[in-house]
Amino acid sequence: MTALVDEHPHLGVEPVLRELHIPSSTYYRWRRAETEPCERHRRDAELSGKIRQVHQDSGGIYGSPRVHAVLKREGVHVGRKRVERLMREAGLAGISPRRTDKGFTRRDPDADPAPDMVRRDFTASEPNRLWVTDLTMIPTGEGPLWLSAIRDAFSRRVVAWETSAHADADLVLTSLEYALASREVAPGQLVHHADHGCQYTSIKLTTRLVRAGIQASMGSVGDS
Repeated sequence: MTALVDEHPHLGVEPVLRELHIPSSTYYRWRRAETEPCERHRRDAELSGKIRQVHQDSGGIYGSPRVHAVLKREGVHVGRKRVERLMREAGLAGISPRRTDKGFTRRDPDADPAPDMVRRDFTASEPNRLWVTDLTMIPTGEGPLWLSAIRDAFSRRVVAWETSAHADADLVLTSLEYALASREVAPGQLVHHADHGCQYTSIKLTTRLVRAGIQASMGSVGDS
């Protein structure tokens, strides 16, 4: 029926419906049935993009309830079950915000991490011999805020810190730059210890450490 109307638009919809004794309501219901699946697919693709962004901005820790809450706060009207389905189809899942020995960072499987030069001995005989750094997620009403902090193992004081909405290499690099600006570091004397997260194995950070004459170390930071 719809094909007939499409092929012969000059006949007009209403005359054809009268001739075939088909109620106009039935015809337009068929039309909706043809377009709605395509519209839903388009909307799903649009929502999936928003969901991916919220999940990425959370550092990959938000599950469907929190993603749904963020979307709702941003004025996106979507059911929680739909968010669950789209996240499942996209292979997205949340992780517990509870701190573990692995922290909130994730490994890059292609990276070559530095050796562990600390071996859980978070002590130093002098300042600027061992810096320990880590990322912490701070929940806020507008989403997660990431804190990158560097602490001197000698005094256990924070040397430098920086915050960002994104847990990326730029955040940890900025905190390192602040630390280098606030301290006089002798080349070859300082060890920079972090976990195996991709932020710390990034080319940006490792290159800066080499330029500054700082030895990179990677392992647990849980007891620092």
